[in-house]
Amino acid sequence: MNFLNANEQPLRVLITAGASGIGLEIAKGFMAEGCQVHICDINGAAVDAFVNEHTLGSGSVADISKVDDVEAMFNDLSGTLGGLDVLVNCAGIAGPTAPVEECDIEGWNQAVDIDLNGQFYVTRKAVPMLKQAKGGSIVNIASNAALHGFPLRSAYTACKWAMIGLTKTWAMEMGVDGIRVNAICPGSVNGPRIEGVIERDAASRGVSPDEIRTIYQRQSSMRLFVDAEDIANTAKFLASRAGKTISGQAIAVDGHTEGLTNWLES
Repeated sequence: MNFLNANEQPLRVLITAGASGIGLEIAKGFMAEGCQVHICDINGAAVDAFVNEHTLGSGSVADISKVDDVEAMFNDLSGTLGGLDVLVNCAGIAGPTAPVEECDIEGWNQAVDIDLNGQFYVTRKAVPMLKQAKGGSIVNIASNAALHGFPLRSAYTACKWAMIGLTKTWAMEMGVDGIRVNAICPGSVNGPRIEGVIERDAASRGVSPDEIRTIYQRQSSMRLFVDAEDIANTAKFLASRAGKTISGQAIAVDGHTEGLTNWLES
């Protein structure tokens, strides 16, 4: 795969929530290809650790649900990278786990602010830079919940469905400028985040975490959770020249989800 931009220089990449989890794995993947990577994250200590560890990395402390933070982050980005070729919208939270009638309004609003509004705030600032670079790639990290639905996860699911709609809309808007826009739809990804979701889901249903974990795994034809590296590899492919004609797609990386059945009464 080729990771050079239109000027035959290494890709300049911005990754939100890039200091840990999936975002960090994506950042490492791009840097391994010689790309320059700028991350943002709400965790200042994690951003400092990232910058200190990686010579091809720079970072900003930012809450993407706050417009002022996003503006400051792009000022940092302009000073460190001088431009942008790839945006990976990775930031997101799980949101409340509850039936809709019990869904906490504050939790709903927080999920929408981060999982949807924040993606918009970042993308609207990134697009002029991508156009100036004469093309590039936006990769939105959505979820296979955006392809099926997800009981007890109304806020999260609504935001991820919205991201698919924005992915397709932005691909139509930006195609003439040579900018590709795609979404990756992971299934359950191994790591602390999914373990937290499982624990909350189990508590809400009054069952054991092992029961919930088994239910989640059974939804995949391959009976597995994916690894963050699987998501990183897909993001790299979409941003490379190997993916130069792929746009407007929602690509599941989940071992093939057979369908998120309504198991509210199980």
